[in-house]
Parts: sequence; C-alpha cells; structure tokens
Amino acid sequence: MQKKRLIVGLSGASGIIYGVRFLDWVSQMRDVEVHLVMTSAAKITLSHEMGITPNEVERKAAVVYDTRNIAAAIASGSFRTCGMVIVPCSMKTLAAIAGGDSSNLLTRAADVCLKERRPLILVPRETPLHLGHLRAMVRAAEIGAIILPPMPAFYFRPRTIDDLVDHTVGKILDQLGFEHALFKRWGES
Repeated sequence: MQKKRLIVGLSGASGIIYGVRFLDWVSQMRDVEVHLVMTSAAKITLSHEMGITPNEVERKAAVVYDTRNIAAAIASGSFRTCGMVIVPCSMKTLAAIAGGDSSNLLTRAADVCLKERRPLILVPRETPLHLGHLRAMVRAAEIGAIILPPMPAFYFRPRTIDDLVDHTVGKILDQLGFEHALFKRWGES
C-alpha cells in the first residue's frame, strides 16, 4: 500500500498547539506520510508557547525540510501529495501565498498545491483582523485555498482546552477526507 503524502507547514503565528496536535493525529495514521516544513518563527513559538524543541516535533514526520531548500521534493508539482495544511498560518505566510510569493519552501509548496489543484488548508491564527488580513484571506480563497480559522463549536460541550484544539484538528481532517472521532458531530448520539 502506498502512503498518502501530506505536507504540513508550521509558521510563527500563535497557536502552535494546533499544528502539534494535528501532527500527533496524522503521524499515527498508517496510510499517511507526513512531510514537514517549519519556519524559524515557528521554532521560536514552539519554545515560547509549549516549551518543546523543534526536534520533538520533527520526530512526528517522515520527512523534514529546511525552508531554504527550494530544490526539495515538495517544491515540485511532479512530486505527488494529497495536499497541504499550514497550521498555524501567520498573516505573513498567508499574505505571501495570496500574492504568489514563493520565496521560501513553505510558500513554494503551498503555491504548488494551488497550481496542481490539491487541497491547501490555511489555519490563520490572528485577532482582531484588519482589512489587509481580510483581503489576503479573500485572495487566498479566490485562488483555491481553504481558509479554516480555529473557531470551535460548543454544541459538543467541550470540557478542556484539548477538546477545543481537537475540534479544530478534526475540522482539518474532515477537509482532507480523513476519518476521525475527535469530536461529537451534530445530530449524532
């Protein structure tokens, strides 16, 4: 059985827990091969928000890339993947993607997903939003990205922060068509 290759990007926005929890779940899936690219700001955020090192996160991936490696496999459309998730997605990264800036591997891999019509899921973590942020989100959506801000529902009565984080992780998995049981769905007992 050939594994589905999934690109996971972590940028420097607050909310790095969403990316780490997403990696926790997809790294356990036997049919998924995780290709990870982290910005230098993401590595700093890991330390500040979670007290963990990049190496601890990198162990969750099958392949890890340096953002400066524009010749990496994920920089080419001929390297087949099932899509890409950037979680969290900083406004800097989102604006670069919306503007077609592919000057580092994270934004180049995103651009490849868009041109190849593969799912690109951006999880922006910023508030409040100014008009420039909103316009960048609209532009990214217009060119094919899925904008999935971490906005948990409360109908399932979350009790912990993990419940809230897992809800967003589950929504990302839904967009990729991956099965999970991270939250109780509306209308299901």
